[in-house]
Amino acid sequence: MLFIGKYNTLTIERVTSVGMFLSDVEGEEVLLPNQYLTDEMKVEDTIKVFVYLDSEDRPVATTETPKIIRNEFAFLQVKDVSEHGAFLDWGLIKDLFVPFREQSVPMEIGEWHVVFLYLDQKSSRLIASTKIDRFLENDRLTVKEGDEVELLIWQKTDLGYNAIVNQYHKGLIYGNEVFKDLKVGDAPKGYVKKIRPENKLDISLQKSSSEQIEPAAQHILDELKKESGFLNLSDHSSPEDIYKRLEMSKKVFKKAIGGLYKTGTIRIAEDGIYLIVED
Repeated sequence: MLFIGKYNTLTIERVTSVGMFLSDVEGEEVLLPNQYLTDEMKVEDTIKVFVYLDSEDRPVATTETPKIIRNEFAFLQVKDVSEHGAFLDWGLIKDLFVPFREQSVPMEIGEWHVVFLYLDQKSSRLIASTKIDRFLENDRLTVKEGDEVELLIWQKTDLGYNAIVNQYHKGLIYGNEVFKDLKVGDAPKGYVKKIRPENKLDISLQKSSSEQIEPAAQHILDELKKESGFLNLSDHSSPEDIYKRLEMSKKVFKKAIGGLYKTGTIRIAEDGIYLIVED
């Protein structure tokens, strides 16, 4: 069967005046219109295409790359609004529909929203939704503490930022642990810092402190050498200044310079840290 809203690997069956007809292993066919054909495509070749529904709700194939696929999340821009709902730019000829019932707040042209794409069982149409919580699953976790994960920031809260974890789970990044600009739609890498009761995920943008110390110390040494042996950072510097200069937390910075001090590599002074150069 054809998988609507997903990539399908299909066989070229025949060529017509409107394009090539492709089929799956069960013989179900879909049209790949002329505009997507290339000279290399031949009958009996197997090709990978994205299958969605055209303006008349018929399955159609494309070699274009959509910005979102079914059962996943993405950050998309509103292209138009009508009396029925909003339409998003998802990289294909036909825009992606978001009915009013699936809008957590009314959408306006030009806005960007994190959405989830699903196949509506009643209408058999592909529909996007901004009601993100409904599509996240934490009952059965596929991650453990310390894992590196893919994130999509979808909501700013009083505590920090809610993030979609690996296109599946809900996680929280605490605001007091963020030392760089972060906004809805960003997709940084993160790390599972802690799994709390009810499988709630605490996410960090940095590795655990113990894993960061050695590379952080080397980074500080590299910066000292570039800056003629002096950095105007110390225990008294703000977390923001440290992150802006070295892209590490103050906690990691203090542990790293502590280790460098113990080995006699640096000298710590009121105005900053100095590289000790042996005679």
